[in-house]
Amino acid sequence: MSDLNVQVSLYNRHRNGKYSSFKGHVGKVADNILHQDFKENKPLIVLHTDVTQIRLANRKWAYISAITDEASKEVLAFQIKDSPNSDLIVDTLNELISTIPEGTEPIFHSDQGWHYQLSYYTEKLSDNKFIQSMSRKGNCLDNAPIESFFHLFKTECLNGFPPCKDIDDLKKLSKEYVDWFNNRRISTKTNGMTPCEYRSHALAA
Repeated sequence: MSDLNVQVSLYNRHRNGKYSSFKGHVGKVADNILHQDFKENKPLIVLHTDVTQIRLANRKWAYISAITDEASKEVLAFQIKDSPNSDLIVDTLNELISTIPEGTEPIFHSDQGWHYQLSYYTEKLSDNKFIQSMSRKGNCLDNAPIESFFHLFKTECLNGFPPCKDIDDLKKLSKEYVDWFNNRRISTKTNGMTPCEYRSHALAA
């Protein structure tokens, strides 16, 4: 779309407002290892995570936690709950650990949200030999790859349609979108391949 200078006109910021989990320093804040250098081309080396919120038709909020691969753009974990609590973050991390090959030791980048600072979370990352990295306070560009995915999700999956009636409806629609995104959506950023095709090709090279 950027190559063709095409702009999305359906994105509704009011319906899907930006969620912020920053509550000051409540635990350990990791160094920013990436410094906006998003040039990794080998899968499972740099991963990005964040949380966003979606307004449902029943006027309630749903919260989405996702993890994406910087190189392949693949969605490696995707969880939805009705509260941005610690369970949402831990379940996302557990899904990732069950998905990636054993022995994978990526840089794991997030913002400074309170969930990512707490000891039980940082210890789980350390136990799995993940290298934690964090954005600077209030700088969304430091985590641009996951912000880009959430933007695509909201424009391609949600806008142009009535709001999901409830969280179960959102989960169903999201599951279908993530499967399509990983296995059918091609991109110039992944050399004309889908995220899963790119991962398989790159790891076999």
